[in-house]
Amino acid sequence: MTTMTTTMQDSTTMLRRSLRRLVRYPSMTVLLVGMPVIFLLMFVYVFGQTLGAGLGATSGNRAAYANYVTPGIILITIAMAAQGTAISVAMDMAAGLIARFRTMPIARASVLTGHALASFIQTMLSLLVVIAVAVAVGFRPAASPKDWLGAVVLLALFTLALTWLSVAFGLVAKSPESASNLPTFLVLLPFLGSGFVPTSSMPAALAWFAAHQPFTPTTETIRGLLLGTPIGPDAALAVAWSVGILALSYLWAKRRFNHHSTR
Repeated sequence: MTTMTTTMQDSTTMLRRSLRRLVRYPSMTVLLVGMPVIFLLMFVYVFGQTLGAGLGATSGNRAAYANYVTPGIILITIAMAAQGTAISVAMDMAAGLIARFRTMPIARASVLTGHALASFIQTMLSLLVVIAVAVAVGFRPAASPKDWLGAVVLLALFTLALTWLSVAFGLVAKSPESASNLPTFLVLLPFLGSGFVPTSSMPAALAWFAAHQPFTPTTETIRGLLLGTPIGPDAALAVAWSVGILALSYLWAKRRFNHHSTR
């Protein structure tokens, strides 16, 4: 049996373990779906009429804002999933399970891969629920099948990037409590980008920050693919950010895991 085959089999086993824990403790998944839905309902029904008018809509301000804000809510869902992943990894660290796994004859890569794949599956399923609710409150995408495919691929890539970043956070955290705080800034970044209002409406310094953080080009690319708005260079920037975060986070998580292994 080759090393690759062994790694895949062990990763599948760890994935099943993580998925069973998600089923056994559904509260994190409920929170993951519930909070973005609450944000969506609040911004559409409480602020949508006013904020939609600020977008220059001539009619149907609330519906126009539902279209505008949904990509931002989608990315908030991904960011909130990262928080749960960090907590899950930190809980295994605190309980000594990862240390125990290191003593077993299994591929080291499978331990973290199981967490990452389970979080990825959980996040993608949560996105389906959030998008369904968005459609119910007025989101009307005009995307072709090709555009939907592009959006799904980008969301999957961005999800993997934040998932591995959260795995690294879980490994460096001193406790599950501190692990819940480390990814918090990820939830704030869509608010400090173009997720809820155009960056052109922001003060100059904040607009500069919004333009140079990963959530803004990703939001604009998803918005362009699903709603037909201009994308320009945002697609390349979104992919570059996602690939860069994914590569650096994976290497960081691997290094931290190996560091603990040699202690």
